[in-house]
Amino acid sequence: MQTRDLDELDKYVIYRLQGDARTTSAAEIAEDYGVSPSTVRNRISQLVEDGVVEGAHLDVNYELVGYPLYTLIFCTAPIPEREQLAREALEISGVVSVRELMTGEENLHVVAVGQDSDDLNRISGELSGIGLEIAEEELVHSEHTRPYDDFEADCGAE
Repeated sequence: MQTRDLDELDKYVIYRLQGDARTTSAAEIAEDYGVSPSTVRNRISQLVEDGVVEGAHLDVNYELVGYPLYTLIFCTAPIPEREQLAREALEISGVVSVRELMTGEENLHVVAVGQDSDDLNRISGELSGIGLEIAEEELVHSEHTRPYDDFEADCGAE
């Protein structure tokens, strides 16, 4: 895989969007960095086109909308089938993300939400049904994220 070099403006744009892509405008980023809004919009477009930025994700408060059970399911998939099984797992109702790991036996981490234990049992059953071995299931209390700090350290108004 070929890498893409990021300059200071690229890093600053990514940092700001990681913080809150939904409400951060190109104009705000431009004003803070000291460039024009069209420069920022062009950078965002180029970052998307180059595959550096792959979407904007919302953090959903599932509990508030009736899905109080947020669970992490540790699964084992045969290596040759891992990617395909990850895609199939993502199609199961209630599964919100799947992470493929390169090492270890528990090489798929599935995040799922449900209204009750019946939902979680159904999801586990469907994961088993597609060929995943479930090693462990953990209820998640909360998750905290932040923008990648290396982008913050090298950015700022010029």
